[in-house]
Amino acid sequence: MNPSPSTSEAPPPQPKGYVVRHGVTRNLGEFTTTGGALFLRGSDVVIRTDRGHEVGHVLCPAVPQAVKQLVEPTSGQILRTLTAEDRQRLERLREQQRADYDAGVNLIGQRRLQMELVDVERLFGGERVIFYFLAEKRVDFRELVKDLARELASRIELRQIGVRDEAKLKADYGDCGKPVCCNTHMPVMPPVSMRMAKLQKSTLDPTKISGRCGRLKCCLRFEQDVYEEFQQQLPAIGSRVVTSKGQGRVLAQEILARRVLIEFEDGRRLPVALAEVLTKL
Repeated sequence: MNPSPSTSEAPPPQPKGYVVRHGVTRNLGEFTTTGGALFLRGSDVVIRTDRGHEVGHVLCPAVPQAVKQLVEPTSGQILRTLTAEDRQRLERLREQQRADYDAGVNLIGQRRLQMELVDVERLFGGERVIFYFLAEKRVDFRELVKDLARELASRIELRQIGVRDEAKLKADYGDCGKPVCCNTHMPVMPPVSMRMAKLQKSTLDPTKISGRCGRLKCCLRFEQDVYEEFQQQLPAIGSRVVTSKGQGRVLAQEILARRVLIEFEDGRRLPVALAEVLTKL
């Protein structure tokens, strides 16, 4: 017998790029490589962006499914894996950032500007130093930029942020005991309303539904679509229904449990599963 011809599987296509997280604001973007270079997930790399040279963290290959999830993605090129010398330089930059922060606070105080310095970012390539600040009103910081440029002998950029952005920069853990979402996987913070808290029957105590930023917790938004979908499937409050237990009026909805509280014609009040509702009158 002739041996059956061997069938070798085609090698998986090599990724043309990677999704990389970079910057103190944890930007996400699609970054290309040169010469077909491969990088492991979790690698620290030196990248080139439109801001300059930065240090990034490889999350995954830039497959279409991953790229589709990116909101306002950045772009650029991965230059190399971070070397031991690069890590030493990065540590020196972090020390310098602490000195930059102190210098910024002093100069803001000298000019009596109504602004609060939140964080400082020095790009790995030394192209610029970025100061992030909070302010309730518009601030004329043109002279402050000149002061900082003279003090630090660097190109200066000042960027005003909101309180939710401050949490993204500085917060660590939430009430759930896990790292705050805006500091990990959430590049853009979604709008959250009190209506969402009411629909999900969360406590309306501001201290319980507010995040580290003092605003409504972003996790209220994560489940909102499911709540809305399930609520549409349930009979509306006040409607009359026919069930396997009799006819009655809907008093309340238990959305996630997918059941309703019904007051029957004989005065009984019982929770009834959606599957037991035969007709909506």
